[in-house]
Amino acid sequence: MSELKIFNEADGVEALLQSQDRSIISAELEAVGVRFESWPTDQSLEPGDAPEKVLVAYQSEVDRIVAEEGYLSMDVVSLSCDHPQKAELRQKFLFEHTHREDEVRFFAAGRGNFSLHIADRVYECLCEAGDFISVPHGTPHWFDMGPEPSFVAIRLFNNPEGWVAQATGSDIADRFSRLEP
Repeated sequence: MSELKIFNEADGVEALLQSQDRSIISAELEAVGVRFESWPTDQSLEPGDAPEKVLVAYQSEVDRIVAEEGYLSMDVVSLSCDHPQKAELRQKFLFEHTHREDEVRFFAAGRGNFSLHIADRVYECLCEAGDFISVPHGTPHWFDMGPEPSFVAIRLFNNPEGWVAQATGSDIADRFSRLEP
């Protein structure tokens, strides 16, 4: 189940707020400029499915978002727990970084945890199948797919080459929890 935990940036243990209510998650994230929506998940998709199958399954939702926001390209990321480079891929996103464009993701299957560092708070948003999240450009964040990743996600980009991460140099991501099975 999707979940939002909000922490003071100095304390990654005691949550100031914890909720699995999607309307609360959406409202709390909207208050800090992050878009969070629930899309229907009547499709049975799993890691390993062809990108074309994933995109066809969510074509109407993707078309709506592209029309609203003007995204130029998209891809599908599909990662399973038997991927030989899963540990290296996990490490690639576990440091605090920003992007020059929004980070936009829809989870068609599985889960992943976005941690957003906004002002003096950390918003840990566990996204699961049906969750759409758009993190505004310049927002410090990190992403954890867990040690046994299993997800299918559609990513949308303003930059046709995809996103490029700029490290903030902060060690804050090391002081917060990791996504565990």
